[in-house]
Amino acid sequence: MLLMDNDVIAAVLTTKDCIAVQERAFAGVLTGASVSRPRLDTFVPCEREDGYYRFGSIEGATDGVYAVRLKSDIMTWPKQPDGSWSEKKYCIRPDTYCGLVLLFSTANGEPLAILNDGHLQHMRVGAAAGIGARLLSRPDSRRVGLIGSGGMARTLLEAFVEVRKIEEVRVFSRNPANCTRFAGEMSDRLGVRIEAVASAREAVRGADILATATDSMLPVVEAEWLEPGMHVVGIGPLDLAPGCEARIDVVVRQGIEAFDMPETGQFRRDLGHSRSAFVGGSPQEQKRLPPVVRKQRPGKSWPLYGDVIAERAKGRTTPAQITQYRAVGNWGLQFAACGGLAYREAKARGLGRQLPTDWFLQSIKN
Repeated sequence: MLLMDNDVIAAVLTTKDCIAVQERAFAGVLTGASVSRPRLDTFVPCEREDGYYRFGSIEGATDGVYAVRLKSDIMTWPKQPDGSWSEKKYCIRPDTYCGLVLLFSTANGEPLAILNDGHLQHMRVGAAAGIGARLLSRPDSRRVGLIGSGGMARTLLEAFVEVRKIEEVRVFSRNPANCTRFAGEMSDRLGVRIEAVASAREAVRGADILATATDSMLPVVEAEWLEPGMHVVGIGPLDLAPGCEARIDVVVRQGIEAFDMPETGQFRRDLGHSRSAFVGGSPQEQKRLPPVVRKQRPGKSWPLYGDVIAERAKGRTTPAQITQYRAVGNWGLQFAACGGLAYREAKARGLGRQLPTDWFLQSIKN
């Protein structure tokens, strides 16, 4: 059993490899070689009177590896004097987090590894956005408009540079200092001209690829900002204003996003950034939760990634179309693909901490 922290994972994973391994895993859904279930969250009251505890899990399997991703978060939804509203999380105290990925062998059931999920999370999302950009953005895309300047924004940009000849990036975030630092660091790393701009509107204007990676509970992109030929990827589930849906010509879903269940009893949809959740607590305690904000709904005309690569559905067909890749769904499959890759690489290089497998086995039948 191998214990792998974020430093080990960062040392063994590359954006290029994460794109390739996820493309193979997604293609495996067509044959049954890969499988994934949607994310499911559970909310119960916590010790904070303005927050809630959320446990989240996703699962998936590919290439002989089964992955279970677990998150343990204290959630809050603070509103700021400037009108911004976001979803925040932590474990125990602000700026610490608990996310784990457990890997098992589908050959014999052996527990293989326990991984921190932080760097892996950023890598799998960034690489998925790269897959979508390669599938749907115009081949001559050169300019990126980016809203957000955190870790997720970094891997998004790395992936875009991997699949397209990006020459210019305009980035905006609510934290000007972070935005300026991001522009300088990523420009040096990628060799691309990156400008920190003063507004989201300025970042979007003229972009060939528009990407958002925020924790906002309010839209950061308005429908009238979208331009012909643009490719859009919104990592934050509420980043795009409701009117954007009508402006987008082609939408491709990465995978199944939510459970198709009636909203009865304790089951809820669209609670904060969660698509599917079970909610505990008294009616009074549930007043701490944010109001439901409906997200984009997959329609019959929204094919899956597998449908497009199997030529059962079309992607972009003209340069003027506005396209969107919904980099949600197949989450567990992503962790199986990228986590499995990280495990194999770390094992080959002798990285990580070995734990006795016997610690995780027992003689009592469960």
